[in-house]
Amino acid sequence: MRITRLAVLISAAYLVLGLVWALAANPPGSAAVFAGWVVLVALVGAFIPGLANQVSLARAYLAAPALAYSMAPGHLGFLAVVLAIAGLTDLVDGTIARRFDQPSNLGGGLDPVVDGVLLGAVAVGLVLSAVIPLWLAAVIVARYVLPAAGGAVLISMNRRPELRHTVSGQISTALIIVLVGGICLFRFFGQDASNVVLGAEVVIPIATLATFVHLGWAAFGRPRVAASEAG
Repeated sequence: MRITRLAVLISAAYLVLGLVWALAANPPGSAAVFAGWVVLVALVGAFIPGLANQVSLARAYLAAPALAYSMAPGHLGFLAVVLAIAGLTDLVDGTIARRFDQPSNLGGGLDPVVDGVLLGAVAVGLVLSAVIPLWLAAVIVARYVLPAAGGAVLISMNRRPELRHTVSGQISTALIIVLVGGICLFRFFGQDASNVVLGAEVVIPIATLATFVHLGWAAFGRPRVAASEAG
């Protein structure tokens, strides 16, 4: 990968927006840590080609406000907005890739990474603020860590995993975003979120297990495999 003009311009725009948020919006937590994260992602983003991939990378930047707002129960409404924006980028990046770019292994691999970073940050923050149980946060984190580990195992076995979107991956990611966003909105408006939490405790593990089964079948049931997916 090499630096491209488009990647530099978009990374610069993300950097400005991120620093303005971190330094001027007075988010909960350490502004210096959040600013450092934005700078780090911008530096990496300058080397990532393609408009669709830059849209996907927005979710990595959003991990900073997601973590900040998830750790502060009084800011869960803002977290719901962050998740809504993240969900929109998840819908848009694939469309852009098909229409303007060529879908690639880079895009297929980047999607689950940024989803995992974003939703992992949300899960950790919501556990620290006692909004969701620890085991559910662990399921959300495992949803992205285990496929990545599986891909690494396949590569170590000299297999060449095909990184691509899968229906199960997209559905599970969408369900996590919708259910966690719903919990945040209920809590923000002072409503009882216990039923939404219960729904998340049932649906998210089932969706995660379905994704693992799908990826396992793809990895070991066919000659050409998909070791990871964009969700």
